[in-house]
Amino acid sequence: MNMQQTLLKKIQDRTAVGSVIGLGYVGLPLAMELCEAGFTVVGYDVSERVCALLMRGESHIQDVPAAQVAKHVKSGKFLATTDAARLSAVDTVSIAVPTPLAKTRDPDMSYVLSASETVASHAHKGMLIVLESTTYPGTTRELLQPRLEEKGLTVGEDVFLAFSPERVDPGNPVYHTKNTPKVVGGITAACNIVATAFYQSTIDTIVTVSSPEAAELVKLLENTFRSVNIGLANEMAIVCDRLGVDVWEVIDAAATKPFGFMKFTPGPGIGGHCIPLDPHYLAWKMRSLNYKTRFIDLASEVNSAMPDFVVEKIAWALNDDLKSVKGSKVLVLGIAYKRDIDDMRESPALDVMRLLEERGAHVVYHDPHVPSFREEGHETTGVALTDALLAEVDAAVVITDHRSVDYQRIVDKCALVVDARNVTSKLKPGRARLVQLTSSKPHVPAGAHA
Repeated sequence: MNMQQTLLKKIQDRTAVGSVIGLGYVGLPLAMELCEAGFTVVGYDVSERVCALLMRGESHIQDVPAAQVAKHVKSGKFLATTDAARLSAVDTVSIAVPTPLAKTRDPDMSYVLSASETVASHAHKGMLIVLESTTYPGTTRELLQPRLEEKGLTVGEDVFLAFSPERVDPGNPVYHTKNTPKVVGGITAACNIVATAFYQSTIDTIVTVSSPEAAELVKLLENTFRSVNIGLANEMAIVCDRLGVDVWEVIDAAATKPFGFMKFTPGPGIGGHCIPLDPHYLAWKMRSLNYKTRFIDLASEVNSAMPDFVVEKIAWALNDDLKSVKGSKVLVLGIAYKRDIDDMRESPALDVMRLLEERGAHVVYHDPHVPSFREEGHETTGVALTDALLAEVDAAVVITDHRSVDYQRIVDKCALVVDARNVTSKLKPGRARLVQLTSSKPHVPAGAHA
């Protein structure tokens, strides 16, 4: 049998040894699903802390139960290691490393490059390599393929190379790794056949496209679509604030249309590893082709300005209470980037806190999912929601609307609540004066007459 047939047979009978590079929000759930499907999996990560924790049967990812990790470690189906030499004995490699942006908003490909070098140094005939990290179109062909060919391996004959974008949605109670359709795009037809067969063994639905570039663009389109529509919702919030109209009422009414409208809601900004970053990969690539991605740039501009808009809301609300931001004690409720998870990556709450502190406010936070966090070498610890604290703060600001927080109690105990998520709109009146994301009266520019 040739290499393709040999690998397909090993995938079919589950004798293929899988591996995942990067055991974070994407890699660990994938590794667990591969184990559940009957594969033995080597998980490689550069963090000794993460590997040691996993080998103790614990989990650092909220969506992956510790019991599941412990089960596969105990059975010998899963090994977490910092020893890259272990990759020499595997048949499949799924690369799930971070792809952040540099300070210049250009792609930081250092993690992908490092992983590519590691894979190439341990690659052998009969191996499938799949990049899952979100990146710009052309990455798989331009960065991974040459490194494999430099080792004397022919892609499509000796080894099989593809791109399959991760579609992880942390905290989603319905869609997870197994039941979220998975897109696969291989360098050659043979690469597509092998990669599709591998993921079909684990994932419910596979969508095969013609090339890695098409697969790379799928993920960028998905998150650019969300970024642009969130940007529109955020701009509509500003429009409604100027007109004195309730943006939530407008959006809910528009959402009753059974066709031609998809509901997106405004907020204090956008967070996570995907929506704030992924569109910039496409924008960067297109700049190299002398094309300006205007929708992407404008959506990023609007979304990035929302923390400032929220802070202005807080400042005006305090001003109405004859207080300044400077010297006021402000409680930020929720610092994860979205509800009911512990992921803080790119969270707009951090920008709101920073902007308030720059204005002289004393800022504290409460988040049931993030008891403490470290940023730039400084450790910050959350506060308990005692009655004394709620009565003491000058303002409470809802940034992330975790379901486990008792917002009625917040409204009953606080003097002022600024709500950027519309969670207080249907509560019973309490002590607090409520300020929503949009004003109840038209905005009158300075020097104009109402």
